[in-house]
Amino acid sequence: MDSHIYGRSYLFFSFFFFFVVFLTLFSLSSAAALPRNPKPLSPKSNSSSAQINSNSVLVALLDSHYTELAELVEKALLLQTLEEAVGQHNITIFAPRNEALERQLDPEFKRFLLEPGNLKSLQTLLMFHIIPSRIGSSQWPKDSGSGRHRTLCKNEHLHLSSKDSGEKKAVDSAEVVRPDDVIRPDGLIHGIERVLIPRSVQEDFNRRRSLRSISAVIPEGAPEVDPRTHRLKKPAPAVPAGAPPVLPVYDALAPGPSLAPAPAPGPGGPRHHFDGMSQVKDFIHTLLHYGGYNEMADILVNLTSLATEMGRLVSEGYVLTVLAPNDEAMAKLTTDQLSEPGAPEQIVYYHIIPEYQTEESMYNSVRRFGKVQYDTLRLPHRVVAQEADGSVKFGSGDVSAYLFDPDIYTDGRISVQGIDEVLFPVEEEKKATPVVKAAAAAKPRRGKLMEVACSMLGTLGHFSTCQ
Repeated sequence: MDSHIYGRSYLFFSFFFFFVVFLTLFSLSSAAALPRNPKPLSPKSNSSSAQINSNSVLVALLDSHYTELAELVEKALLLQTLEEAVGQHNITIFAPRNEALERQLDPEFKRFLLEPGNLKSLQTLLMFHIIPSRIGSSQWPKDSGSGRHRTLCKNEHLHLSSKDSGEKKAVDSAEVVRPDDVIRPDGLIHGIERVLIPRSVQEDFNRRRSLRSISAVIPEGAPEVDPRTHRLKKPAPAVPAGAPPVLPVYDALAPGPSLAPAPAPGPGGPRHHFDGMSQVKDFIHTLLHYGGYNEMADILVNLTSLATEMGRLVSEGYVLTVLAPNDEAMAKLTTDQLSEPGAPEQIVYYHIIPEYQTEESMYNSVRRFGKVQYDTLRLPHRVVAQEADGSVKFGSGDVSAYLFDPDIYTDGRISVQGIDEVLFPVEEEKKATPVVKAAAAAKPRRGKLMEVACSMLGTLGHFSTCQ
């Protein structure tokens, strides 16, 4: 029994001995792991909310009048990065004006910065405006040699300089317009006139822009049908500047009189070889200043949209000659003639010749050929011109007008000739068909001798009537 008790006590002491040794070794290893001189926690290890207070320069930036810059900082997700930078050292922010970011910045470059795939370029641009040190206007370098400062961007520096004995301060190419605009214990803000763009962001923008214009396969859509010719549209051939249009003027016109005519589809439109709108505006102003043609100008501009259509035609390369009735002639028009739908357009269409004619060219033509027929924009009617009393007379019959004010406006594309009456197309008379005339001529007629014979036989009672 004593041996049993002795064995149990031996086991107890052995276990106690090993437990003490284990605690000693554990305490020694823990002491070796801890530093000998413990340092306080760095500001970076603390939470950002404990370091950033309401008097911080970042809070002042978000609440300042530099709203465009503050909005870009939020979009670039830089608040946490700037909070860590402020917790480590003072910073100096060069804030561009709102006008520089709104209107002075290239819209294409701004669109490039705001694309989701270019977040790194936006962050680089914004951190290029921040120096991790406090530089007030009093610490501004006097000479240009010591004005090189590192920014929050890697391998990017800003050059600070002074002009006019330190009165004008500049950062690279931007002038400081509001020095020491916002001052806080952890930093300050200087207002500058323009945006500072680092070289890396500029190179990235140029590279993306050049790659965007390159396409491996040129997309081709389904074939299109021209609604005027009802044929497949073909690519327009190369037309030199000033060449006449490929399509005739009637194919370029809007389909029928309309208050909103379709644009002319000629090949010269995208190239803008001619400024038709300005030319039409000039000739309408000439009509108004010339005097006596206000009604014609009013119809072109206010009652219809023919002035716009004429401008589009001239822009496409077509030439026009306008026979403009004066105010006395326009006053003779009745309400019935102008009240019908499309009547003003049809009247003006009949007074526009798709050729360039002057008084000299028209007079030489009528003297040489007697009568000349000019096509008009009112198909299929034409205007007949002939010589009369040493001038040019338009129309035939009772409806005729004389060339009253020649060459009111001539610029090589549009010619305006004043006339003293409103012209109307001659209505074609309905001619009787020859079949009807033949039937009327074949109707039997009794001669005089036959009638006397029938009357004599009737009196004798042989015939009751003549068949």
